[in-house]
Amino acid sequence: MRIRRRNSVWLAIIGALTGIAVLSGVASAPVTAALLALFVVALIATLVEVQPRQILQSVSSSPLTMMKMSSQAREATERARRRSAYIPPGLTLLDIGLISLHSSFDGMVMRRGRSVSLDDRGVRPYITLSVGAAEADRHAIVRFEIIDSNGQTQYVHEMKTYLRDGEINVLADHLLPLAGNEKLREGEWDLRVMVDGAVLGLLSFTALPSIAARQRMIDREANAAAIRLQDEIEDDSPVSLHDLLRDDAQNRAQRR
Repeated sequence: MRIRRRNSVWLAIIGALTGIAVLSGVASAPVTAALLALFVVALIATLVEVQPRQILQSVSSSPLTMMKMSSQAREATERARRRSAYIPPGLTLLDIGLISLHSSFDGMVMRRGRSVSLDDRGVRPYITLSVGAAEADRHAIVRFEIIDSNGQTQYVHEMKTYLRDGEINVLADHLLPLAGNEKLREGEWDLRVMVDGAVLGLLSFTALPSIAARQRMIDREANAAAIRLQDEIEDDSPVSLHDLLRDDAQNRAQRR
């Protein structure tokens, strides 16, 4: 609810007229009570504006709905609220995450989690929404974005989704290729989800290096360790007797 001040002038006029009628004593007691009751109703209806969308939003964010939210959805929603003060009313994020596709001895396997490997074939984001009556029975544009550890947007996908009342699952129908994608680097990435341009969730996840990248890292560390060991051996090499005698003779010649 919010106060509507634009009608306060004419309401003051009505109040003054009602006060005159009551104080004049002409009106009977029942009529006076009726006038006062009507004035109070007019006062409430004029100064207070009920916003049904906010009421529906509070209903959709009921304790029962909040209990259904996953820990990832809570984190993603909180980060989204820090970025933007506007959250679409009637929409509650119940779950958010990634589904990766990777090879195994049993063939291609789908895995849901908060980390992906750059050896995986690809990854698809998903969300689960609780849709209130205010947002139901319409089409909305759901936008998925994946941002890498360098702040570069590596994936953008928009899809037109029909919002029906209740819980719905939205899975991106395109994947981000991972294996063999030379543009990608390991690190902490972000998944951002928007509905009709409003940020609904922002979730961080980990992109793990590929096996080839890990092997290159191990080889570089092994080479660096070998070079350090060689330098230490050369610095600690013993001095021969001939070198010691030569240095001693040179020192005596300099003292003369």
